[in-house]
Amino acid sequence: MSTLPSPQSKTTATPASRRSRVKRVPDRGHYDADTIHAILDAAWLCHVGFIQDGQPVVIPTACWREGEHLYIHGSTKSRMALALAGGLPACVTVTLLDGLVLARSAFHHSMNYRSVVAFGRFEKLDDTAKIAALRTFTEHLAPGRWAEIRAPNKQEAKGTMVLRMPLDEASAKIRRGPPKDDEEDMTLPVWAGVLPLAQGYGTPEADPLLAPGTPLPAYLRALTRR
Repeated sequence: MSTLPSPQSKTTATPASRRSRVKRVPDRGHYDADTIHAILDAAWLCHVGFIQDGQPVVIPTACWREGEHLYIHGSTKSRMALALAGGLPACVTVTLLDGLVLARSAFHHSMNYRSVVAFGRFEKLDDTAKIAALRTFTEHLAPGRWAEIRAPNKQEAKGTMVLRMPLDEASAKIRRGPPKDDEEDMTLPVWAGVLPLAQGYGTPEADPLLAPGTPLPAYLRALTRR
């Protein structure tokens, strides 16, 4: 589970825009880059929303951050990639679920979570920047892997589109802590608290066609020990 930076380590908060300001339970809103980056860096999946032909569309896809941009990739024939490369406005969300909050009443059950919502427009990367971005993505998934795998060939690179969106209109929303029951419910003989949830690595499962004697890379052994 990712650890958020302490308040003392946070960079100056970026003023929230009308769209990015947290309106429901506003004290859970965070606008500093350190907090937003920490949540994005702990995620592998985002949901990208946009309007196409008058129809709302939301598509899950892999994501990663580098600097002040959020990156995604897809096929050059992908409906989403083509639409976003054309300049459609987008909304991207990331959510990390940290626990189920079990209250004494049905109404006050909740979840502990860290989330980011970002608004903006994506831009398409050129061929040189695209390969560098794909390397960063691979290292985000498994640090050390790019050095031992085959890089994309010309045809594979041609069929892949990488897009990025600036994070200058983004906000985080975080809930932590125990349930917040009504005072009159505090004496009910019901267990209350938090059931933590954690994302982690399981035991690697080798490809059935893997050549005999191929060792598990050290970087994967390190990940599974976390």
